Amino acid sequence: MHLPGKVKFRSRLLSELKIAIALLVILPASITNVQAAGDPADGERLARQWCAACHVVADDQTNGTEAVPSFTEIAKTRGFNEATLTGFLADPHPKMPDMSLTNREISNLASYILSRGN
Repeated sequence: MHLPGKVKFRSRLLSELKIAIALLVILPASITNVQAAGDPADGERLARQWCAACHVVADDQTNGTEAVPSFTEIAKTRGFNEATLTGFLADPHPKMPDMSLTNREISNLASYILSRGN
């Protein structure tokens, strides 16, 4: 025997379940994109502050250390993307200074470096 209240409950439960599943699929992707999309303008500010002593970080910079690649060279390096750059910047090479950057600053710096490859 079908009860009208039971049918409405199942229908409502099914609708809510569909919404919950959609949110579980959509939200993590959205959060990842927000975290990955750094601010290249702030990244440039950080690069000029922390990186320009060794790397050529911008077109108007006349010199850097020849032993290290420019940001344009890094950006055009095959296999370098936001994930590899953020991982490297979070745990830099021993010859690099410990800049103690926040996750947001790392994301911003990585976005700026990648923008140099365009």
